[in-house]
Amino acid sequence: MQHDKIVVGLDIGTTKICALVGRKNEFGKLEILGMGKAVSEGVVRGIVSNIDKTVDAIKKAIRQAEEQSGINIGVVNVGIAGQHIKSLQHNGSITRASVDNEITQADVERLTSDMYRLVTPPGSQIIHVMPQDYKVDYEEGILDPVGMSGVRLEGNFHIITAQSTAINNIYKCVTKAGLEIDNLILEPLASSMSVLSDEEKEAGVALIDIGGGTTDLAVFKDGIIRHAAVLPFGGNIITSDIKQGCLVMQNQAEQLKVKFGKAIAEEASEYEIVSIPGLRDRAPKEISLKNLAYIIEARMEEIVELVYAEIQRLGFQDKLAAGIVLTGGGSQLQNLVQLAEYVTGMDTRIGYPNEHLGKSKIEAVKSPMYATTVGLVLAGYRSIDDRTTQRTYEETEQNHYRATPEARPTATPAPPVTAPQMPQSAPQPAADAAKKSSGAGDFFQKIISRTKGLLIDDFDDKQY
Repeated sequence: MQHDKIVVGLDIGTTKICALVGRKNEFGKLEILGMGKAVSEGVVRGIVSNIDKTVDAIKKAIRQAEEQSGINIGVVNVGIAGQHIKSLQHNGSITRASVDNEITQADVERLTSDMYRLVTPPGSQIIHVMPQDYKVDYEEGILDPVGMSGVRLEGNFHIITAQSTAINNIYKCVTKAGLEIDNLILEPLASSMSVLSDEEKEAGVALIDIGGGTTDLAVFKDGIIRHAAVLPFGGNIITSDIKQGCLVMQNQAEQLKVKFGKAIAEEASEYEIVSIPGLRDRAPKEISLKNLAYIIEARMEEIVELVYAEIQRLGFQDKLAAGIVLTGGGSQLQNLVQLAEYVTGMDTRIGYPNEHLGKSKIEAVKSPMYATTVGLVLAGYRSIDDRTTQRTYEETEQNHYRATPEARPTATPAPPVTAPQMPQSAPQPAADAAKKSSGAGDFFQKIISRTKGLLIDDFDDKQY
């Protein structure tokens, strides 16, 4: 049962490294058993820049999660982000041996596996292959081809690539921390699992996850992800702007942003002043909240415009009925929803990872700041479901082959016979000769049939 399994999500972010231990209850909701968090000092804009500091932070977060949950953690689901993430569309195809046999799940998986062998630019590798739709012979727009009859199976795929060095550094950090990676998941995909509903994905929605070092974008339409991108701007750049504009320390700038920051300057009062403690033997510094809001608005408007330009480049600006969903730590900025609606003209809401959460003593996890980490745990459970389904399918196929060792499964079962029977396409004299030759003809007929299937596969005109 799923609620007997424990899944751990590990979010290696720019500002924090967070570990979350979850278990599904009998109602299918996620119960958070433990959470650990550490300051991330070895990650810059989603990319590991210092191995030792990142390993220490991972160990600290894992240790806290273990103490809180009482569970020894060995395997984790890790998120990946950064400007190196690329998104592309590709078409692939396979040619099947016979039109009479139904398309099976194995055919679909074979087509998907072929996509992982695409030639990518040097220094990059494929991390996700997501089907968009399929084409069977001349029939287009098929979402699930299993069970259909046809010779040529084609598929449109959304492919996500990442920099090989970035992937290797993540694996190195996690391994040095004494852990094993079960799944490496793109962070926008993980966030979408925790904050988006199936209805929003069907209607069309743009998920904007504003983190510390990056802003992640995921566009969904008709229940399928259509695009993913990572922009190298996040909440930290706003903090740097405040630091330079107000001439304060980095930690003071962060506190000003979190406690008093507004994304729309008109909403800030001209008469409100915040006093910041001065440096040694210096008078306190007074900061106008109006000026603070002007600094934040200028940078936030730029970030939203960059995301909207990406949506426009795809041609989805008028196709997303569900509008925009903001999540991540940066989404908690006051008046950000109004700013996003003003810039894009699209309906906007804040995404909270509450829908999939059950009762938990850790209330902090319901914040948009932890949407990605909750999504990593949910992604781990989805992976368990997929593996269980695959094992069930393979066992069914093996049992079927054991029951019919003389032939492949066909759409119409052969009539019962009392003696071994040749395929219908073979002439009758050959069948009689086979019976008289102690099964020799039957043996060679199997060799010819298998060779024929291999030859057909070799002439598959895949497009790379």
